[in-house]
Amino acid sequence: MSAALVGLVLGTRNLSQEGLFLLGGSAADRIGPRAVIICGCALRTVGFALFAVGDSLPLLLGASALSGLAGAMFYPAMRAYVALEAGERKAEAFSLLTVSSTAASLVGLLLGSLLVTIDFRLCALSAAVVFAILTGAQVFLLPTYRVPSNRGTVLADWRAVFGDRRFVVFAFAVTGMFAMENQLYLLLPEGARQASGWQGAASVLLATGAVASMLFQLRITRLLARRGGGARWVGAGLAVIGLGFTPPLLICGAGPPHGFAESASRIVVMVTGSLLLYLGLMIAQPAVMDLIPRFGLERLTGTYYGLFYVFSGLVATGGNAAVGWAMDVAGATGHAWLPWMCCLCYGMVSASAALWLYRARALPCRPVPAPTALPVGAAESAVPGAPVGDGVGPSAASRLRGPARPFDDTADQSPR
Repeated sequence: MSAALVGLVLGTRNLSQEGLFLLGGSAADRIGPRAVIICGCALRTVGFALFAVGDSLPLLLGASALSGLAGAMFYPAMRAYVALEAGERKAEAFSLLTVSSTAASLVGLLLGSLLVTIDFRLCALSAAVVFAILTGAQVFLLPTYRVPSNRGTVLADWRAVFGDRRFVVFAFAVTGMFAMENQLYLLLPEGARQASGWQGAASVLLATGAVASMLFQLRITRLLARRGGGARWVGAGLAVIGLGFTPPLLICGAGPPHGFAESASRIVVMVTGSLLLYLGLMIAQPAVMDLIPRFGLERLTGTYYGLFYVFSGLVATGGNAAVGWAMDVAGATGHAWLPWMCCLCYGMVSASAALWLYRARALPCRPVPAPTALPVGAAESAVPGAPVGDGVGPSAASRLRGPARPFDDTADQSPR
């Protein structure tokens, strides 16, 4: 196949997934996330089976479309299921989900790399078998969740979520996280290969980051939960992600390495950058996943996740295109720092936006409990007009959240 046809097949997969996330999220709200997860796994089984037997462009396009549709169904449904089942321990549950996903991605990368060298059909068929097993396992092992009553139409649900200005601004503020995460597969591997002169450098970045995530993700989430948790750490995590592009920025224009020692030292620098990126993701991602369903009603949890993934897909696609353009310009002009500086600035802008939303009190937070009666004599010692929380005053950002309400800045999770 020509490069144009390969791009068409890949584009079909991306379009069918990212364009239908909202439908998958709404389906999870209407018929329950369990059923949508099972249907998504079954569809992906069929999609990979078509890749194994397909030898024509229509079959490959159909396989790509089914694979993308499957992702559009089970990604928001899976997040909705976890959020609904985890209660007030959403961040910890999403951390555990990240650990298992990272471990599976690492195993899948190694196994897929081996199988595809033998035969692509064998690789696709193996993936179909794995998803067939997962489909059966979900049917028999996944507990049923009672679907909340959902009156009204799907369009009314979409209008409600699109009309949630706080959520829309938050989604666009933090979706830079996904655009920068994608550089683990575009900018960072290419930079590692150029800096070290070794084609296997990219695998070192991914492997060390995956191991670090498996070892420390849950510990970091629990540590941050004891220090406020939730919205308080989203901006910090995004800033750390952006800082992950600083170490490569220091060596990007150094030219080819001279000898093994210099090559190894440059790999260490690149690994440092990737570990910073992974650390930022470990800080920010569970908190973001925790906050999303807290913006609205429980019955719209899937729709909120679906819309968030639509925004994320658009931003990630645009970010990849921008970084790719910056890489081309850097190659043509010799300004090797350009793509790294773009990512660094993007990370800082995204972090600043998240911090602004937090300081403007535009993120979900726990209402203050009703005051209890004071002991006799205590009322005289109370300071009248004492500020609540951190004392940040109202600002123009308060328009995002509507009427003012009591809040407790020491805890950033709120019941629906």
